[in-house]
Amino acid sequence: MGEIDKGIPQVGMRFRNVDEAWVFWVAYGGRAGFDVRKRNKFDGEVTSCRFVCSNEGLRKKGITLDHVPKRIRAETRTNCKARMTITLDRVGKNYEVTDIVLEHNHYLQLPQTSHLMASQRKISEVQAFEIEAADDSGIMPKAAHELACRQVGGPLNLGYTCVDQKNHLRSKRQRELAFGQAGSMLKYFYDKIIENPSFQYALQLDCEEHITNIFWADAKMVLDYAHFGDVVTFDTTFGTNKEYRPFGVFLGLNQFRETTIFGDETCDSFTWLFETFLAAHNGKQPRTIYTDQDAAMGKAIGKVFTESYHGLCTFHIMQNVVKHLSP
Repeated sequence: MGEIDKGIPQVGMRFRNVDEAWVFWVAYGGRAGFDVRKRNKFDGEVTSCRFVCSNEGLRKKGITLDHVPKRIRAETRTNCKARMTITLDRVGKNYEVTDIVLEHNHYLQLPQTSHLMASQRKISEVQAFEIEAADDSGIMPKAAHELACRQVGGPLNLGYTCVDQKNHLRSKRQRELAFGQAGSMLKYFYDKIIENPSFQYALQLDCEEHITNIFWADAKMVLDYAHFGDVVTFDTTFGTNKEYRPFGVFLGLNQFRETTIFGDETCDSFTWLFETFLAAHNGKQPRTIYTDQDAAMGKAIGKVFTESYHGLCTFHIMQNVVKHLSP
């Protein structure tokens, strides 16, 4: 397998497995200045794999969205034909390069910036330690990233973006929740149920059975909603807390015009959240629910709260007026 060290893909090169070929293609893309993707073909095992440029193909046309996207993504697909195809050699028990196209139909990254492509960005162990230490000290991710950039002479020298840093922290906390905090949280819920059987909670798991969303409501929340749940407001504070976890709360007003909490949760799936909320309150829907202008939230409300009037929060409307209409 010494052919791998040559650095330029060639027909006839052999790899022990698909992962080895992928590492080679990623490294080649970093040197040449293009980002990479891959496509596999399975027949019980991977029989062939095509590694391509990230600009391969074209964006699908004529797709109608049922909501207005928050951010219009730039067009990056140019139908680039650059690729490397490997095929399983069942006799030799390895993978052979059978097709190569190295020409691109778009501009390539400069050597000075190629390390910032998605396939090339990575956080080293030392950088991970510094990110986690800053987070434990209460420094927000954006401020910690700006400090790291200054320490190395600018963002081009850092090797990862602020989004990568936030993803690292989110992954770390999900692992901690799965192996450490989850047991404590479930014990807390168990104790609350023993204290009052009306306490309710629900968990949503991903495909790997990791906790993704949590909902809970105690007896007082259920009782308050039964009496004062005609008008409800729901809002989330995405990423504004130290733990950088989405947190939302259902609020209403009682007869004394005091704020009443009907339920609280962390969630990415509003549909799951609203259905769980209704289940906790015996299916009773509010007459009116106020939220911000989040498109995903509005879609979930239309699907779940079919008997409710959906209103928008005045504060968020005024914020958008200032943002989009101010000179």
